[in-house]
Amino acid sequence: MEGVMQGMQAYGAGKAGGAFDPLTFFQQPQTILRLVCWLFSIVIFGCIANEGYVNRPDEIEEFCIFNRNQNACNYAVGMGTLAFLSCAAFLALDVYFPQISSVKDRKKAVLADIGVSAFWSFVWFVGFCFLANQWQVAKEEDNPLREGADAARAAITFAFFSIFTWAVQAFLGFQKYKLGADSALFSQEYVDPTADPNAAAPMGTDYTGYTADIDPAASTELAFDGSTGYQGQEY
Repeated sequence: MEGVMQGMQAYGAGKAGGAFDPLTFFQQPQTILRLVCWLFSIVIFGCIANEGYVNRPDEIEEFCIFNRNQNACNYAVGMGTLAFLSCAAFLALDVYFPQISSVKDRKKAVLADIGVSAFWSFVWFVGFCFLANQWQVAKEEDNPLREGADAARAAITFAFFSIFTWAVQAFLGFQKYKLGADSALFSQEYVDPTADPNAAAPMGTDYTGYTADIDPAASTELAFDGSTGYQGQEY
């Protein structure tokens, strides 16, 4: 059947072409979690972009609040921005997903979701460790007024939370993949034998009720002859 679904569910969605229901969509755990990841990414890059650069009272140039390590701020802002765009892209894919009629295309979309979510979980684990370490070793004389301290701590905290939100997102995607693989098996491999008149008959089929047209003129009957035994007798 070339991977096209015929009214069955596959990979978490039913038959393609159904009407989009916003209320049902935003009540799904995967959608809620994706919005949470989207919000966390905004908080991370927003905190660093707005308050992540400070200077000493006798300086004009501003430096990264994380131990004056420009790479730390660049990492938080860059990864936060990319995570934001990734969430927006997969939200759009979630909206379009029920319209995908091909089982193979749905499978690719779910696998991409799992891979991207696992990747971002790892990215935020690295980011959390990096930011926390640089914040811990930051010198007090570089920021005597402790400007931007709340923003720095917020970025570290939400980077830590993002590890688990993306990990759970990957887990939900894996559950969706397992469920979809089982439900799509029928639509991909099942062939109705009655649809092909030339298909071989299944083993064990009873044909006792089958009768063929017999020409009476060509029929023969065995008759017993006492001297020669059984002989064919034509009618």
